[in-house]
Amino acid sequence: MDGNIISKIRLKLPDKWPDWLFQKPSEQVSLKPFWAMVAKDISDHLRSWRSIILFAIIVLTCVGSLYTSISEISESMQGSDAENSFFFLNLFTMTDGSLPSFFVFISFLGPLLGISLGFDAINSEQNKGTLSRVLAQPIPRDYVLNAKFLAGIIVVSILFFSLSFLVMGAGLIILGTPPSAEEFLRIITYTLMSVVYVSFWLNLSVFFSVKFKQPATSALSGIAVWLFFTVFYPLLVNFITKGLEPSRYAPPRIIYMYEKIKFALVQIIPNELFSEVSSTLLVPSVRSLGPLTTEQVHGAIPGPLSLSQSLMVVWPQLTGLVALTLICFLFSYLLFMRREIRSR
Repeated sequence: MDGNIISKIRLKLPDKWPDWLFQKPSEQVSLKPFWAMVAKDISDHLRSWRSIILFAIIVLTCVGSLYTSISEISESMQGSDAENSFFFLNLFTMTDGSLPSFFVFISFLGPLLGISLGFDAINSEQNKGTLSRVLAQPIPRDYVLNAKFLAGIIVVSILFFSLSFLVMGAGLIILGTPPSAEEFLRIITYTLMSVVYVSFWLNLSVFFSVKFKQPATSALSGIAVWLFFTVFYPLLVNFITKGLEPSRYAPPRIIYMYEKIKFALVQIIPNELFSEVSSTLLVPSVRSLGPLTTEQVHGAIPGPLSLSQSLMVVWPQLTGLVALTLICFLFSYLLFMRREIRSR
């Protein structure tokens, strides 16, 4: 009976109405257009000279930091402390002073990578008129935004995992033995968190791309936020904490509260969150973050932590990074779904 009703309605409608209007809801939504859009965006990123130049800069800087860490690896292996046993982790953290370490370069260049991949994701296509043509097709509107985000994440993941395996391969050639399971899991976890860290800046740049019509404005907005959190906000925190700094003769409780406030003020900085996560995952001897009292330190046995224990130490920082990424994506999603798309 339902088929007869649909056939009667079909006869009364003009021929220009597409057949997908009469399909079942499970048949209307297909993932084939979505993955085609993802493949197209990945191809655009890989063929763009802007992305190629930035990829080359990141690879060269990471290779340079790898060289400096290898030059210092003989001295690190001569020590007797526990962290020197983690040879492959030292490749990510050690340096001879001429260049920063691997994870410092990722912390500095990661935001630029995320901003460059997303600052013109939406507004450039809208200015060209291609966005209205895509949305004129029978596909959900959120496919466009989701494809942009997923394509950027895939490109960043390929780049970071390739660099991580490059570092492990260099260590394998030098040492002649594979990394332990603990080292391998720590490196993979660190790489995943690097992708999440860049995803925050990617989502932020996509939000500015949806908000502003000109790509130059969205790019400057993303760089301004990055400079604020990297340069100006730490100066502001130092200015505030300088006025609250207690006397050296103040009671220990007052000094402890001051250090807690100072530590809490910098926890909203994405760079600081990522640095704390990286240092805890790549240096197993890190047992805590932030100030500690004498009672908390008393009885602690020095030694490396397991991966699960290190994750428990940085669990608030991990949650903060993921929450910031999801919030930026939510704002971009809501703004894009309510926006009127017109070709110019």
